[in-house]
Amino acid sequence: MKKLILSAALILCYTIGNSQAKIDFDKKLKNLDIELFTPSKPMANYVKAVRVGNLLYLSGHGPGKADGTNITGKVGKDMTTEQGYEAAKQTGISILSTLKSELGDLNKVKRVVKVLGMVNCTDTFTDQPKVINGFSDLMVAVFGEKGKHARSAVGMNSLPSNITVEIEIIVEVE
Repeated sequence: MKKLILSAALILCYTIGNSQAKIDFDKKLKNLDIELFTPSKPMANYVKAVRVGNLLYLSGHGPGKADGTNITGKVGKDMTTEQGYEAAKQTGISILSTLKSELGDLNKVKRVVKVLGMVNCTDTFTDQPKVINGFSDLMVAVFGEKGKHARSAVGMNSLPSNITVEIEIIVEVE
């Protein structure tokens, strides 16, 4: 009888430990004061996302807003590190909008795998990681441990349309 009870307890623990509880991401985003929006369509001959097996590759996203405008300027000249951080966070909101549009449900994200963060900055600016932390902190706030990722944060002489940040990611999905 003890073996039967122990077996049942182990099965229950395994089931609970391996079940993926559905998170109400709409509620979670609302609690974080984040509103997703309909992503813009590409303006050239490319797509916003490509799925290969269980990996979803997202094209570079900038700090786009729901009204179609972008945060622009060069960090170290036109804006501070803190303003760059906010631009990276806004880029994260743009990426989350594309993820939800592509997947239909953010619960399908198993893990944020890799991030390349590019910062439009002056030649002497060296705090690119502090800027891209705006994106990384948002991913962890939304996805918890699944939001932690490998990352590169690099400076660029310029970015398209003078956007402050461009970020591309690879996400593991169900």
